[in-house]
Amino acid sequence: MQYRRNRHLQRLAGILEIPQDIVLDLPRITMLGNKQLLLENHKGIIEYTPSLVRIKLEQGELIICGKELTLGNLQVEQILVEGTVEEVKYDT
Repeated sequence: MQYRRNRHLQRLAGILEIPQDIVLDLPRITMLGNKQLLLENHKGIIEYTPSLVRIKLEQGELIICGKELTLGNLQVEQILVEGTVEEVKYDT
């Protein structure tokens, strides 16, 4: 049922020329090398240490591993992770 709903929303987004991340409530991840990661459309921080950041998403979580990780630009639906990003995992 969920798959069918998502297919309809994808088609609607294409017809209306709306980005799918908005219609399907998907996260948008933007990286600047391995120094910055900007995550939009998150649901909150699960865990934060200087070597690990876990962020809740609509479906699952994003796990960021690295060195000297810091959180900056915290907003309602946007997080900036800075430091040396070594690994990014999307866990559903």
